[in-house]
Amino acid sequence: MKQIPILWKITVLSYTVVVFSLLIGGLVVIVNIQEVEERELRLRSMNTARTVAELSDIKKGVQKPEGWKTVNPIAEKIQIINDNDYIVIMDMERIRYSHPVNEMIGKPSEGEDEASAFAEHIYFSKAKGEVGIVLRAFFPIKDADLNQIGVVMVGNKVPSFSEIMMGLIKEILFIVMLTLIFGLIGSYMLAKQIKKQMFQLEPYEIKRIVEERTATFHSLNEGVIAIDNHEIITIFNEKAKKIFDVKGNVIGQPIRSIIKDTRLPEIVERNQAVYNEQIIVSGKVIMSTRIPIRKEKELIGAVAICQDRTEVTKLAEELTGVRNFVEALRVQNHEHMNKLHTIAGLIQLGKTEKALHLAFDTSEEQECISLFLNEIIKDDAVAGLLLSKVRRGKELGIAVIIDQNSNLEFFPNQLDHHDLVLLLGNLIENAFGAFESAEIEDKRIEISIEQTADMCSILIEDNGCGIQEGQLQRIFEKGFTAGKLGGTGYGLFLVKQIVEKGRGQIQISSFEGEGTTFIITFPMEEEEELDGI
Repeated sequence: MKQIPILWKITVLSYTVVVFSLLIGGLVVIVNIQEVEERELRLRSMNTARTVAELSDIKKGVQKPEGWKTVNPIAEKIQIINDNDYIVIMDMERIRYSHPVNEMIGKPSEGEDEASAFAEHIYFSKAKGEVGIVLRAFFPIKDADLNQIGVVMVGNKVPSFSEIMMGLIKEILFIVMLTLIFGLIGSYMLAKQIKKQMFQLEPYEIKRIVEERTATFHSLNEGVIAIDNHEIITIFNEKAKKIFDVKGNVIGQPIRSIIKDTRLPEIVERNQAVYNEQIIVSGKVIMSTRIPIRKEKELIGAVAICQDRTEVTKLAEELTGVRNFVEALRVQNHEHMNKLHTIAGLIQLGKTEKALHLAFDTSEEQECISLFLNEIIKDDAVAGLLLSKVRRGKELGIAVIIDQNSNLEFFPNQLDHHDLVLLLGNLIENAFGAFESAEIEDKRIEISIEQTADMCSILIEDNGCGIQEGQLQRIFEKGFTAGKLGGTGYGLFLVKQIVEKGRGQIQISSFEGEGTTFIITFPMEEEEELDGI
């Protein structure tokens, strides 16, 4: 049965249903016809019995000896006229005065169902005889004084099932042939249409394809999630469950009930694809490609292919932090070497007092900056970043000034030291880049980090070349760069994502030739103590 084409399976099945329905319908129709015939026989039998019982010749005949000589001929005529099978007339002694068999006339009747008729009852009875089932109507004969003087019994054979069928054989054959022909044609057309909708595939082929594709989806190293246009999940592979810590079968459930901060329904709403976007979902860094699903230009859902970049991002941020420390050490080493050369020169010139004074000043300056940052910034990674940027600024001839009132004791909600290192590093690097094409003598970058119980505010301000007005609306776009040497266009894009992750706000103020100010504020809803405190 497995190898029989689905076309013929459906054809045979639907055709069998048609034939079975035809048989059931035919049986019901013939049974109804039989019931109608029986009702007509009852009515005809009782009318005939009443008519015979009211005839005066019949009444006189049953009261005379050998009255059957006049009664029987009359009964036979009425039987023929009313199309009855037989009429039996009896007196009160049950002597037959008429009967279809002449030998039975003048002899008493011994029928078991006749007793009530001699008690003036009018009724029907069924009796099984040699010719089949006979319906009999009984009616009393009364004289002028309403005294019962006899009984009329009219019998009619009830047509059998086969007799009714034989009577309708032509009609039945016509209907059967017509139904079978159109049933076969309709079954074949239905099967052909179903096969077409199944892409001309057999059920076992569809089963194999579904199993293969399901196994493929679950074996992918990327999470695959698909929804329909009602935001109901249709695909959620094992990798996606692992990424978002989802257990059990979630097919058929609303996507928002499984991933509350999902970005996939946006694709259904906007009907526009998004490729290789790094987003924050369920507290994880996800590289996501989200594409609308269309069928014949009609939107039917959306699919997301996602990779968990949380560990990779943290590793990159760790490397960025290490690079910042290395850069700070390199700058510091370069600066110390210059000062050591200066001190050595002063000693060779015999100016030992100036050499000692320069050495003490250098040591004191280094110690002051380190102590200051350690006091106001309670995270080593952030403090190291700021120290490296101060040293980097000195090397570039840019004064990096950290506000004396700055303080950072707790991270904003949903953020950690990786996020702040990435945010501050990109903003300060952008500020350095603002001086590449600016001819300014007093180059300054001012940094302020202020924190209260309710809010954390970060200010990065420079007096560089500023941002053109037409570029302000695009600076947070992925890949957009305003022309800074070595720019990738990802710095401010990542800054915006971190701000969104911490539910913060960004304010930008920039004027060409005057400088740029970034003010970022984060709510401090659930305080998280910094590492090392």
